[in-house]
Amino acid sequence: MRILVLGGTAFLSAEIVRQAVAEGHKVTCLARGSADDPPAGAVWLRADRSLGATAYDGVEGEWDEVVDVARDPVPATEALDALAHRTAHWTFVSSCSVYADASLPGATEDADLLPALAPGTPSTPENYGESKVAIEEATLKAAGGKAHLCRAGLIGGPGDGSDRYGYWPARFARDNSPAIVPTIDSHASQVIDVRDLAAWILLAAEQGTTGALNALGDQVPFGEYISASRQAADHHGEVVPAAEDWLADQGVGYWAGRDSLPLWLPPGHDGFMARSNKAAVNAGLRILPWQETLADTLADERRRGLDRPRKAGLTPETEARLVAMLEDGTN
Repeated sequence: MRILVLGGTAFLSAEIVRQAVAEGHKVTCLARGSADDPPAGAVWLRADRSLGATAYDGVEGEWDEVVDVARDPVPATEALDALAHRTAHWTFVSSCSVYADASLPGATEDADLLPALAPGTPSTPENYGESKVAIEEATLKAAGGKAHLCRAGLIGGPGDGSDRYGYWPARFARDNSPAIVPTIDSHASQVIDVRDLAAWILLAAEQGTTGALNALGDQVPFGEYISASRQAADHHGEVVPAAEDWLADQGVGYWAGRDSLPLWLPPGHDGFMARSNKAAVNAGLRILPWQETLADTLADERRRGLDRPRKAGLTPETEARLVAMLEDGTN
């Protein structure tokens, strides 16, 4: 296939390029290169999509597949206007954040969506879901029956820059000091390995798969994931359980960000990491054993540095302070 990846230099888009090149496809990346160069074997069209529709002036000919991972509806719509009419299959990597209700476990692709971001409204992290809905609508309008809306869940695995999945095995590997863990052992965690997601996107393109499909890993109880993380890291320190209400009172963040606890979700989000992946699996999505993803993530964390600054998780200083408070029985 002749494939154009809008991006191709960071995490998922780079993994798509690596796998596509390895499979013998002719791959072109349209990217600024601010994160990195595209993987070897791809043609690089250096362009800045934030500068407008002229970014696509150098993109010539017809394409078997275009993959877009955009978050902002403006460049996404510009790309569709420039390329959809000469592309056989279009993949938009959307998100399960498009769904309006995060409380219901087992929800499928027919669940209600958030309202689309209104035209002219800046795309921000706070309206991420609405932005993705707007791009989905634009994709269906421009690409119609040749569009695959790949609604990804939390993406983990080697190279993840968000630190949401890798925090826990890296924390246990860092040292044997007491580790704060929220008391949510029975809560679901649901992560898709970046390598599985990239392979699924390419397979769906080859098969001509269209429509909206949840690209998700299998559900794993949080407590089981924590136990496996400790075992993989050979952690023999104390695990200090902390109640959710107490953590929230101390200002610990949910999910992501500085001094957060990754994979811990706010109240009312019981379905956020417990959605159905059945339709995508039936269409060919293959999922590595989650223990393999965990082991490879830990190996990657060790290579990148267990003490490096992180975008998610407790800092050692905050964790030590919280442990002391719990052990002293103070608030």
